[in-house]
Amino acid sequence: MSTLPEVPPLLEGMAAGLREVLQHRGIWRPCLIGIHTGGVWVAQRLHQALGAEEPLGILDISFYRDDFTRVGMNPAVRPSQIPFEVDERDIVLVDDVLYTGRTVRAALNEIFDYGRPRRVLLAVLVDRGGRELPIQPDVAGLRLELEPDEHIKLAGPDPLRLVRVRRGEG
Repeated sequence: MSTLPEVPPLLEGMAAGLREVLQHRGIWRPCLIGIHTGGVWVAQRLHQALGAEEPLGILDISFYRDDFTRVGMNPAVRPSQIPFEVDERDIVLVDDVLYTGRTVRAALNEIFDYGRPRRVLLAVLVDRGGRELPIQPDVAGLRLELEPDEHIKLAGPDPLRLVRVRRGEG
């Protein structure tokens, strides 16, 4: 099993990649939204690195998941906080790990309940493959292939570190 990279250099690479994508697309005032919990940790650091003007948005997508009837509701549901107008804004949706795409789909549904953004870009710390929906990141800190029984998660918030977990382990 290989060692996972440190998170700070991945975040630096993400910030540089995001600056490039934003500049290429002519986006000068992006609004960042992080998905609870790890996505918020990543979004906080990107928000600071980019010097974003708008306050950071936070999503808890528990009510928007398409699998809560199968896996149950998350007992720690928190309210989402979008402290800016969404209509006609350029949104950067941030998550820690992109896997099937279902979390991102749920986040998009919730964002559209707040309004109609001009565009939504996706930035993820880790793209681990295995998509079930046609969702791809615009920026990824790390692309990683895992075994079918492996998962990766972001532990934190201080320090942030990636942890590889086999099915059935913590």
